[in-house]
Amino acid sequence: MKLNEFNFDLPEDRIARFPSEQRDGSRLMIVNRQNGEISHHRFGDILEFTDANDFFVVNNSRVIPVRLFGKIDDKTVEMLIVKPLTDTEAEVLTLPAKRFKLSTIVAIDKENKIEAEVIETGYRGRRRLRFNTSLKNVLSSGFAPLPPYIKRKYEDAIKYRTMDIERYQTIYSQIPGSIAAPTAGLHFTPTILNELKKRSEIIEITLDVGETTFQKIEVNDITAHRMGREQILIKNNDLNRILNLKKKKHLIAVGTTSVRSLETWALLQPETESFISEIFIYPGFQFKMTDKLITNFHLPESSLFILVSAFAGLDLMKEAYAEAIRVGYRFFSYGDSMFII
Repeated sequence: MKLNEFNFDLPEDRIARFPSEQRDGSRLMIVNRQNGEISHHRFGDILEFTDANDFFVVNNSRVIPVRLFGKIDDKTVEMLIVKPLTDTEAEVLTLPAKRFKLSTIVAIDKENKIEAEVIETGYRGRRRLRFNTSLKNVLSSGFAPLPPYIKRKYEDAIKYRTMDIERYQTIYSQIPGSIAAPTAGLHFTPTILNELKKRSEIIEITLDVGETTFQKIEVNDITAHRMGREQILIKNNDLNRILNLKKKKHLIAVGTTSVRSLETWALLQPETESFISEIFIYPGFQFKMTDKLITNFHLPESSLFILVSAFAGLDLMKEAYAEAIRVGYRFFSYGDSMFII
């Protein structure tokens, strides 16, 4: 299949720059894979469309505030920590990369005297930075790693820092390790979770969201695309619960990261609780674990849109996305939700 088959036109004003006022106030599109029916609701209505015959699997990975702002020659620059290397060194993506020359000093937090030195340069804006303090201290000055399309420039990032750190995080997040949020879970509230738990099991697994989840596909033939590596943890007790429940109930995966975790396990059946995923899910993939999927609206030509197209069918997804655009749904990380049944 060709990459351009997964393209669609999205007006810029459909991209959500801020979350809904209340987490469960986002819109919910329900898409029925069997009959192609599309209906419109609010996320709080999820209680009406699930029952005791369902159970949920969620990704409890916690987002780390790895986005940094700094100054080089009094010019504002940005950094995204993508891989800690030592207690004081990390691989980062930089913007604009041309300012991050070898041996350059970046002032990050003047008040706390935090700075970094460029000690190695790489491709596509990658740099190795050595900080003058521990990464733990550096992250105390960090910002939520919002995707670039949300367009938080420095002044806005400062203004909305507290809100973004709180809202770009699921309420059930526990284990720090992600540089992007598993956004399908952003809509859940304590009330919704408590109501769901009265009739359905909710099982937590962990996939640390990294660059792989949002990397750009740069090949025409999507079958030639290779996903990067992402770390997954499914504890044995939780795995046994999932497998036992699957015998009699429908598994609702909350988010594409949950799907990738579960389907990777099904393919590899690793003997260890912790394992690596490198699978790229595209049309033709045989889903062995996922029965239903809660997800957000994704970027055109992204691995995430391709995954949901594999699950629900490309034609149906294009129809659903066109309908979402027509009636004013909000797209991407801070946007509205979809429940594919």
